[in-house]
Amino acid sequence: MIHSNGPLANTQSPEASTATTPVLVAEGLRKFYGPREALRGLTFSLQTGRILGFLGPNGAGKTTAIRILTTIMEPSAGHFSVDGISSQHPEQIRRRIGVLPENLGFPKQITGLEYLTFFGQLYGQSRADARAHALTLLEAVGLQQRAKSLIGTFSHGMRQRLGIARALVNDPVVVFLDEPTLGLDPRGQRELLSLVRRIARERNAGVVLCSHALAEIESVCDDVVILSAGQVVAAGSVTEVIGRAQQADVQHNGVRVWVPAASLAAAQQRLEALPHVMETAPVEGMEGWLRIELVDMASPATNGRATNGDAGVDPRLTNQMLGALIDAGIPILAFQTEGGRLQDAFLRLTEEVIR
Repeated sequence: MIHSNGPLANTQSPEASTATTPVLVAEGLRKFYGPREALRGLTFSLQTGRILGFLGPNGAGKTTAIRILTTIMEPSAGHFSVDGISSQHPEQIRRRIGVLPENLGFPKQITGLEYLTFFGQLYGQSRADARAHALTLLEAVGLQQRAKSLIGTFSHGMRQRLGIARALVNDPVVVFLDEPTLGLDPRGQRELLSLVRRIARERNAGVVLCSHALAEIESVCDDVVILSAGQVVAAGSVTEVIGRAQQADVQHNGVRVWVPAASLAAAQQRLEALPHVMETAPVEGMEGWLRIELVDMASPATNGRATNGDAGVDPRLTNQMLGALIDAGIPILAFQTEGGRLQDAFLRLTEEVIR
């Protein structure tokens, strides 16, 4: 819903994008660096009012794709459009997009109000209009009380909010946010993600959100594009991508449990003594997490192994496992079934391409 009088209200003209038309369309984008192909036929679209998670391991081609879509570099092949404007007109596209890069530098000796007023004037606003708009944006991102404070006194989270306000100065139809919550504490992350939702819903803007925090993407995004080795390995709604990965996974009969790192060995020993636990192993890069592969109690014909992602995990096994840890006095910090999260889909899909 568009709020015509709110602090994040979109002031675009009537001919701007409608909800039924994609506001960002990429078709067959390719990029070569010498003989190396960094981007291989990127194709996707983004509707207004929706948030797209743009994912991929390091070296997958995300940075190249974002640089192309924000007109910093040209593709070797393919094309894209923003709000119906062809990539052959980059100057017009720049007036339709807002960008928060991962490492955005700020001048320290001017105020937040002066900073946003300056950028408003760069987009052709009069000084009075730019100042009024800057005050509105500062209120929208929760910085109205610090409007006249020097940016050098801002915390990291406040600077991120100011960066988002700057990305909104020109009332963009597409906003690119690169790692916006990086370095923020949990409260700051939640507040900033709530702001991202408001940008999409209240402004009816399309948002492209790049992040390595998969739980963050899953919680806030409507759609997702996953890149690996320069090519799209999955695209669609978050639910669709998770579902397709589950259907393709023939070994989905495991769970993960998180215990204090000091209790990891004891938990592993305790769990491996259970009759329905096939094996346990620490999860690489996740301290204190154990992956437990369980037998499929409902499928004796398969020698106890699950044969598809629909079988799930028998709740009797879950109760038995958690009970054993509790009886041993081992704290359980978290527990999750494999296959039902975006992280599982991401790891499986990107690993498949790397192989």
